[in-house]
Amino acid sequence: MRAVIPAAGFGTRLKPHTYSLPKVLLNVGGKPILGHIIEKLLDEKINKATFITGYLGEQIVEFVENNYPALHADFIHQEEMLGLGHAIQIAVPTYNGEDIFIILGDTIFDVDLKPVLLKKVSSLGVKTVDDPSRFGVAVCEGEKIIKLVEKPRELISKLALVGLYYIANTKLLVESLDELFSNDIKTRGEYQLTDALQIMIEKGETITTFPVEGWYDCGKPETLLSTNKYLLTKRGTNRMVNNVVINDPVFIADSAIVKNSVIGPYTTISENCEVKDAIIRNSIVSSGAKIGRVILEDSIIGSNAIVNSNYKKMNTGDSSEIEFN
Repeated sequence: MRAVIPAAGFGTRLKPHTYSLPKVLLNVGGKPILGHIIEKLLDEKINKATFITGYLGEQIVEFVENNYPALHADFIHQEEMLGLGHAIQIAVPTYNGEDIFIILGDTIFDVDLKPVLLKKVSSLGVKTVDDPSRFGVAVCEGEKIIKLVEKPRELISKLALVGLYYIANTKLLVESLDELFSNDIKTRGEYQLTDALQIMIEKGETITTFPVEGWYDCGKPETLLSTNKYLLTKRGTNRMVNNVVINDPVFIADSAIVKNSVIGPYTTISENCEVKDAIIRNSIVSSGAKIGRVILEDSIIGSNAIVNSNYKKMNTGDSSEIEFN
């Protein structure tokens, strides 16, 4: 069993944070997104992984090699962003002949994979959503998928593919990916994994679904913060700091310095941060940032950023209305 993790995206929706850091290395709930994924895989006894890298990919290689020596990791560089099908196709030399578990690099999941993997039947993680037009969707008869469509223009199913794919028959997957490219089959200008899986179904492969309620997207600022909130609710720290009010759940790294502040709820303070005279809630403060004399809410502060302000003194009359922008 091998995990295949596409992590080559530019993270456009998370700029400016992704100008200098790959999206998968953004901190959420006390560690990089990719760290949560790898630790989940290791918990499931999956100790081989292929990472498809691109923009700033050397940082991903360094992170994995320095932090997860127990993981047998291979790295494939994706020169062009031609779609998820293309990413999986260029990784073929690392997995040809063994079953694989594909997980998107900006997805944190909480599901027991053991029953799925034990069946040795290809199966895709799904979740019912209100707006399936942003996803690949599965049309099913029972648990068996009869049709897959990438980003459907018409409502044919509300079962969205959430970025978790167990593929038992990788030989047929490789053949289907080759057919995708030889016939130049694209959807919305890209080679889609969904289309390759549909070819597999048409060739007689049984592909089922498994429900994923614990699925947390990290692709946009608002979803990154909501995922941070979920992770802290599950596994926040209980660190106590003198002269600091902590409203759990929070994560405060051991190396962070926090003084005369109110932290939380739902706040991550990463390694080597300095926070003084601040109120911070529902926010992520990335490593090395320095925060002083501010009130932050629903905020993401980048690594080594400096945010300072000044408290204000006012003497206002009755019925005053004052706004600070």
